[in-house]
Amino acid sequence: MEHPASPDDTDARLARRLADLRRGRGWSLEDLAQASGVSRATLSRLERGEVSPTASVLGRLCAAFGVTMSQVLAQVEGQAAALVPAAAQPVWVDPQTGLRRRSVSPPTAGLAGELVEVRLPAGARVDYPGPPRTGLEHHLWLLEGRLDLTIEGERHRLAAGDCLRYRLFGPNSFEAPGPDAARYLIAIV
Repeated sequence: MEHPASPDDTDARLARRLADLRRGRGWSLEDLAQASGVSRATLSRLERGEVSPTASVLGRLCAAFGVTMSQVLAQVEGQAAALVPAAAQPVWVDPQTGLRRRSVSPPTAGLAGELVEVRLPAGARVDYPGPPRTGLEHHLWLLEGRLDLTIEGERHRLAAGDCLRYRLFGPNSFEAPGPDAARYLIAIV
């Protein structure tokens, strides 16, 4: 059974963390808008906690900061112990697409890899302008449904049980064509 943190608490901590990342680099809102492609007005509303970032927007911000989404969310949710019980695995939900992201093995000091379970509703699509770190290695195993994954213009159509291994150097998108949701695991190295 999932026990995610209260959305209000998580959103407030995420808003503070994004503001801290920007200020820590000495960037103005305009600097971050130029680096991420996210409007200054949206950034301001995000930092004030008036809106929650979508997966796409969070991906753009992480790319601008040069950190993975998992790293940002782990900083918001706290560091994980060696054993991560199912009830303690942080869950984040994209308010726009309904994408559910469970950090099964969150990033932590001393370990390079992480494991993320994602559920993308049927018909939903998430676009990312590029990786947070050039050459980021992914191993994606589709557990249920179908998934269309486009990496730098090359489309891969996955069926349940398929595994796609790749490195990210440019834009990518995830789409669950339906009729059911796509559920997959990503090992990130």
